[in-house]
Amino acid sequence: MATSADWIAGARPRTLPAAVAPVLAGTGVAAYHDAAVPWKATLALVVALALQVGVNYANDYSDGVRGTDADRVGPLRLVGSGRAEPGHVKAAAFLCFGLAAVAGLVLAATTAWWLVAVGAVSIVAAWFYTGGRRPYGYAGLGEVMVFCFFGLVAVVGTSYVQAEAWLLPESVYAAVAIGVLACAILVANNLRDIPTDAEVGKHTLAVRLGDARTRTLYAVLVQVAALAMVLLAWSTTWWALLGVFYAAPVAPAARSVLEGARGPDLVKVLQQTGLGELLMGAGIFFGVLWSQRP
Repeated sequence: MATSADWIAGARPRTLPAAVAPVLAGTGVAAYHDAAVPWKATLALVVALALQVGVNYANDYSDGVRGTDADRVGPLRLVGSGRAEPGHVKAAAFLCFGLAAVAGLVLAATTAWWLVAVGAVSIVAAWFYTGGRRPYGYAGLGEVMVFCFFGLVAVVGTSYVQAEAWLLPESVYAAVAIGVLACAILVANNLRDIPTDAEVGKHTLAVRLGDARTRTLYAVLVQVAALAMVLLAWSTTWWALLGVFYAAPVAPAARSVLEGARGPDLVKVLQQTGLGELLMGAGIFFGVLWSQRP
């Protein structure tokens, strides 16, 4: 019988920066255009957090019933450990998706109804990452979808519902910066799991690339984030470069990856990368707000 502490651990709270950071960055872009709407930003945060927790539970359920979580390093797996019934974890995932849908409907009703389609696609993508007969996460497409949904959709969507302007260049630069760091989190996670994923036929991008090239990919993503930050600052305000403080935890993480960190050491890399993404989102947000002061 899973305890409340088990359910909290199963929600993987250390992944939540990947939900908070894009909302901060998108709101920062909206603030640059004097269009920030606090209640809409709050609803966007509810959507992002609910989707993140929902996908965590969904992955726990799908991997657990497939037996691919039986021997893992890292956070508690509710189904794989036998702490919770698979049906209960599945229900928790869909409860989170439902909460995201309700908050998203309010945003759509007050902004544009076509956002309902974006929300529906996001929920479908969250489920089929490891769910269904042919999960795309098992085919090496996880990083692509993370970049799209936790980078482009999350940042651009957050700025759009507030500024109601589509594809602002600033939101795209911010989305790329946030998105590649979100990808780096998944790359580090999958790098850690290469041995066990390969054994159970889970062909993640890391399994396909191999250990050495996956480590190089992590370093490249960290560098792309820096380039995107410079482009964002160039198009808005140099105060947005406060976001480069992401390098404080991420630089040592990249060094660890390139020096061959494995197993539990990569759990620390995950934490450092998540913190770096949060610092980037906060830096963009507060940097832009400071630049807009009277």
